[in-house]
Amino acid sequence: MRIVVDTNIVFSAILKSDSLISRIIMNSGNKLNFYSTDLLKLEIEEHNQKLLKLSGLSVTNLDKSISFISNRIRFIDAQFIPTKTLKKTEIMLYDIDINDVEFVALTDHIHGRLWSGDKVLINGLQKKNWKKFISTDELDQYLRMR
Repeated sequence: MRIVVDTNIVFSAILKSDSLISRIIMNSGNKLNFYSTDLLKLEIEEHNQKLLKLSGLSVTNLDKSISFISNRIRFIDAQFIPTKTLKKTEIMLYDIDINDVEFVALTDHIHGRLWSGDKVLINGLQKKNWKKFISTDELDQYLRMR
C-alpha cells in the first residue's frame, strides 16, 4: 500500500520513538511504502531547533531519529508531480491549507492514501469529497491482519 506521510505524522514519529506512529513507520517491512515530497525535508530542517527542544533528545539522538524515520520514506521531488494535478490540488486547498498542496497532489499522483493528523485538512477535504485519507488506527489494523 502506498502511503503519503505529511509533516505532522513525521514530527510525531521523531518526537516519540515509542509511539504507535513511529512503530508503524519503522516496523511495517514491505507491507507499506511511505512517500513524501522534499518539502518534508525542508520542514524538518526549518523546525530542527523546535524538535530538539520538544523531544528532549541530544543533537546526536535527534539526528538519529530523523535519519531512521527518513530512511523509511521515499522522497519525491514535486516537479515530478504533473502540473495539472498540482493546479487542481491548489484550487481544492485554497480555503483549507495551501501548505499541504504537495502532500495531497502526491497522494493523487501515486494513487496512494494520505496519512495525516491534521484535522482541519482532513475535515476540509472530506467536505469536498476527497476521501483518500488513512488513519493511524486503520494502518495499525492493516499491519495486524498481514
